[in-house]
Amino acid sequence: MQRTEHPLLSPSLGSQKTLVSFQFGHSSARPKVYLQASLHAEELPGMLAAHHLRALLEAAERDGRLVGQVVLVPAANPIGLAQRLDHKAMGRFDLDTAQNFNRHYPDLALAVWDRVKTRLGADAQTNVTTVRECVGAWLQAWQPLTELDSLRRQLLLLSHDADVVIDLHCDWEAALHLYSEEACWPPLEPLARLLGCRAVLLAKESGGGPFDERLSGLWWQLADQLKAAGIGVPLPQGCASTTVELRGESDVSHRHATQDAAALLAYLEHLGVAQVAAPHELPALPCVPTPLAGSQTLRSPVPGVLVFLVQPGQVLAMGDAVAEVIDPTAAGQSRVHTVHADVAGVLYARVKERYIVAGGEVGKIAGSTPFRSGDLLGA
Repeated sequence: MQRTEHPLLSPSLGSQKTLVSFQFGHSSARPKVYLQASLHAEELPGMLAAHHLRALLEAAERDGRLVGQVVLVPAANPIGLAQRLDHKAMGRFDLDTAQNFNRHYPDLALAVWDRVKTRLGADAQTNVTTVRECVGAWLQAWQPLTELDSLRRQLLLLSHDADVVIDLHCDWEAALHLYSEEACWPPLEPLARLLGCRAVLLAKESGGGPFDERLSGLWWQLADQLKAAGIGVPLPQGCASTTVELRGESDVSHRHATQDAAALLAYLEHLGVAQVAAPHELPALPCVPTPLAGSQTLRSPVPGVLVFLVQPGQVLAMGDAVAEVIDPTAAGQSRVHTVHADVAGVLYARVKERYIVAGGEVGKIAGSTPFRSGDLLGA
């Protein structure tokens, strides 16, 4: 295991933040899996799971069972970790630029298109290697002007040549679920089984330039561009990436984290990164994958005290009551507004605040019929 400190661009005199990565296995070994946690710095379940996974990886390496390569970044956002306001963590948005830490990553397919379109040939694996080299060269040449962009660059340098990328997040209050691009689903399906995902949300592209999709989207976007340009060369999907939501922000416990770390290690064994005496029998998938475009974001048209009637992970029918919003100041008697499900599916996430303003978000249901378009992720 090799621990490396990566200094970020210093934004001010006397200020310097450092990103820490751990590499397990030889730097040229395959498959390569990249895992990171807490890119949204207030989302801590993944950081604790990374702590437990680190110990498992150290043991696998010590026992000679690690034949692939794993790069682990347990705390992917030292900028956000240092941000607090009125005693509250502010790890989702950069206070300097107001940008979401998990949006606005560079379009890698656009960045390397001119470099790769004339260098690809008849061999698919050689083409994968060529694309990875071109992306690496572009990232090395990128000179960020801000601390935030220097973080983005460093995370991409560590992950751009990975076969699988796992970005560990969580929601406010949630059942375990994951997001991925459609092209990545087949190799990620065993991960969803091992983690016990209660919802899987798929999209060709969700929009906004999130970290994981810039890495996997690179491949299908280049393949589409090659086809459109009439360049008949093979280019496989060289990276499968996913955002895994490890329940809710307060679900930080050794019980959950050891369970999640064991599932992640089992997935690495399934991929052949680590050897195992006997193959894992994959459990059943607890849910049916649904389109991200079919996810309903529930909102309340009125303000008041928010009282939930259902729990995360519960399967709802259309019209089911999800929550009540109570105005105790209304004339005569308190006003009670009921928020109903407009789609059938799993309530996979809900807000943690219990006072809501008019138009405020209540929760999210994984519906099976697409009805949304454009950028599909929230702020």
